[in-house]
Amino acid sequence: MAPLALWLGKPSVASAQDGPLDLEAIFATPGTPVFGPADANLTMVGFLDYNCPFCKQSAPYLKELMATDDKLRVVFKDWPILTEASVYGGQAALAAHENGQYLAAHDALMAIPGRGITEQGMREALEASDVDMVKVDATIAAKGPALLDQLRANTKIADEIGLTGTPSYLVGPFFVGSALDLAGFREVVAAARQELGV
Repeated sequence: MAPLALWLGKPSVASAQDGPLDLEAIFATPGTPVFGPADANLTMVGFLDYNCPFCKQSAPYLKELMATDDKLRVVFKDWPILTEASVYGGQAALAAHENGQYLAAHDALMAIPGRGITEQGMREALEASDVDMVKVDATIAAKGPALLDQLRANTKIADEIGLTGTPSYLVGPFFVGSALDLAGFREVVAAARQELGV
């Protein structure tokens, strides 16, 4: 893992106006899974793919960070760029979100070992979890095109801000394009809070 100084040495992701990226606008996109307290003093946005081994490597550490940092808001942007099966994973996760089960679906999909996971493999992982697949299937049947539009919107945002791969984390004013362990997450979160003065 690269030293944090290299991550922070990258320029901040900027908007078209060359100002700081408005994370609030990103997480306000309808249907976006957002977790954390209303009084959070820092927002992290993760662009992730369920076939990305580096996303999977970081997933348990991000989960622990969320459980132990009561001033952090985390926004999940499903960005299925690696395989066609990733599109199904993203759509199923968003369908689970419609039924209040996003984190259960996210955890199940991120826990599948390896890469190149098929749609069937993702479905089996979801079926083995606490996710209500009857509701997921019904939601996909009723809102499938809208869920795909949401995934396309995530791709548009990623393209607009110049992201090139997964995982990509926007943490306050900083960008991290690398897998992180718990110490790495905590370090960049602390640096972001120091930079923002919160």
